[in-house]
Amino acid sequence: MLRTYLLLCCSLVSFTAYADPNVWLLVDTTTRKIEVKKGQQTLEILSEIAIGRGGAGLKGRRGDNVTPFGNYRIGWVGEKSSFRRFFGLNYPSAEDAEKALGKGVIDRLTYERIITAHQFHQIPPQNTPLGGQIGIHGLGRADARIHKAFDWTHGCIALTNTQIDHLSQLIDTGTVVKIK
Repeated sequence: MLRTYLLLCCSLVSFTAYADPNVWLLVDTTTRKIEVKKGQQTLEILSEIAIGRGGAGLKGRRGDNVTPFGNYRIGWVGEKSSFRRFFGLNYPSAEDAEKALGKGVIDRLTYERIITAHQFHQIPPQNTPLGGQIGIHGLGRADARIHKAFDWTHGCIALTNTQIDHLSQLIDTGTVVKIK
């Protein structure tokens, strides 16, 4: 029920930047780390992150468990997530929509809804064939040993609860997140 509510309301909610606009995140899916950066300077490195079970790259469709490459912003913050905290990304991006339209994954109407959301600094629709609800989150009650053993998310970036609590002091809605 709550997920349905989020899916319905998120496409209508705009996001504004509250964090330092010079602080941004570089997510390196190869080395499994997040660099907290201010301009070009690395402030901190968070290691041993987990990504999607399907690896990282071009996210082709909902349910592929791939963590998408690209440039995003934090569109919303879920403080009461079952994963402790959830920093939702404004996925799919305009670039994701362009590629998906070209491959026939989404139709023209869906493409236009995603583009319009980005033009008005809103969260794009989260219930498209490209999927949604991609973000950075903690473990919640999940087993930390599983987190260290393998990639386990459905396309998100997972940190330990201690890491996500610390990160929440540095970022907020509007923070740029670059995933490579």
